[in-house]
Amino acid sequence: MAVNILVIEDDLYIQELIQEFLRAQDYVVEVASDGSEGYNKFQQGTFDLVLLDVMLPNMDGYSVCRMIRNKHCTPVIIMTALSEEKDQLKAFELEADDFISKPFSFNVLVKRVEAILRRSKTETKPKELYFDRLRLDCDSYKAYIDQSLIEITVKEFSILQYFLENVGRTITREMLLDRIWGYDFYGDTRIVDAHIKNIRKKLGLPYIRTVKGIGYIIDGGES
Repeated sequence: MAVNILVIEDDLYIQELIQEFLRAQDYVVEVASDGSEGYNKFQQGTFDLVLLDVMLPNMDGYSVCRMIRNKHCTPVIIMTALSEEKDQLKAFELEADDFISKPFSFNVLVKRVEAILRRSKTETKPKELYFDRLRLDCDSYKAYIDQSLIEITVKEFSILQYFLENVGRTITREMLLDRIWGYDFYGDTRIVDAHIKNIRKKLGLPYIRTVKGIGYIIDGGES
């Protein structure tokens, strides 16, 4: 089955090179040269991955990523010349799946694409997961306490899903980084703690327990 990739990049030279490299790997590639055009194409098509520049005309890449994440879990790789830590943190706070700094090797980009696509392949998993009063609908990426819908992001859903697949097992911050973000995030685990804090607040129940100096565990619940 063909893999469809959307490239949103305003530098036409870089856009063409990315397109050539990806097509050489048998990917089907569509391109857009500004943020608005890119988001419109995303809405109209079906894509397995989005390669997204940050500095775009009409709508910047961060805004495009935010709009994609409001409704979709399609993998997004941010491409940018902005390489400071705050720029990378912003990309991951918006739930991008990877971040690659310009200038980059096109061979490395292709490998990053392959890695993201491997992780995002549909696996045979239960359609619903349960823990005490918490229920996850894995098809719609929705979470419920009893019958009440909890407003959570796609990334927060993925974290909860990982916990419910591993009830009673201590999950380290590094394990979460590897599973949810896909690599070690330069050893910075603050983003994990921030997401756990948000999840706890939204659930309003003491399901996720801190294991001091190690990580977190979900192993109890209200009866």
